[in-house]
Amino acid sequence: MPRALLLVALLAPAAASAETHRSKPTTVVAKVPKPLLPASAAGAGVGVLVGDLTWPEAEKVLTADRVIVLPLGAGAKEHGPHLLLRNDAILADYLARALLAARPVALLPELPYAFYPSFLEYPGSVSLSFDTQRDMVAEICRSIAGYGPRRFYVLNTGVSTARPLAATAEALAREGILLRFTDILAALKPVEDSVRQQAYGSHADEIETSMILYMEPAAVRMERAVADGGVVRPGPLTRDPANTDGHYSPSGVFGDPTLATRQKGERLTAGLLDAILKDIDGLARAPLPAGRPRSPLDAAPSP
Repeated sequence: MPRALLLVALLAPAAASAETHRSKPTTVVAKVPKPLLPASAAGAGVGVLVGDLTWPEAEKVLTADRVIVLPLGAGAKEHGPHLLLRNDAILADYLARALLAARPVALLPELPYAFYPSFLEYPGSVSLSFDTQRDMVAEICRSIAGYGPRRFYVLNTGVSTARPLAATAEALAREGILLRFTDILAALKPVEDSVRQQAYGSHADEIETSMILYMEPAAVRMERAVADGGVVRPGPLTRDPANTDGHYSPSGVFGDPTLATRQKGERLTAGLLDAILKDIDGLARAPLPAGRPRSPLDAAPSP
């Protein structure tokens, strides 16, 4: 068979209990390409958490044919009055757990900080500079590439993060390292078009709120949800009505989260996960660029 079939227990939340707010298993059929089935401590078709290994165990897992996944989800970024600052981390964690069950990837610890310049007027939001995110992801990949792996996938839950990731991918390609990442807007679009009711929006909106209602319903305060940001302007979100260089949204919302439902979230999550699995499978088959990985310490200043 050119492909092996894997029954995946994808964690799909129902009405979560107050104790766990976690998922009940739903059976999903996924196809696993043979290149993604290395013999390793992880087992065929099952991924491994790098942080749960000792270094001798990691040495056996971090092989040249292993795809390495780095989840990227903001742990401190505003999402309106109804979603938590760790909203993107909830997305990244859920998708990473589903991916771990579906493919024999090696999963790195989640990265909670990145380039989020549009949200800094809202307390609790954190942003790195473009260059810092670009270089940090590159150095993480260089570190792991030194042990053998050369294919990396950033499970990206942001929009502004895509440009620095593209710059990282370009830099690493010159070193023989292949990096790809989730384009979350493109990945969601096919199913989003079938469920979307709001006329505008892309942040803390109907779509994002629906997915969190499905993944972790206790993390949503629907009674606080408001539609906002209807007068679209270029620039970052702003709370200041006098700031004509920003997109005015007193709440930090761009869209209409009051239209969100768990049922929409289930469909959106399934579509997004399917797109991510296709990304991973394509990455596993893709040829590597020419070049030799360098140490992340090569560019470090002398003490």
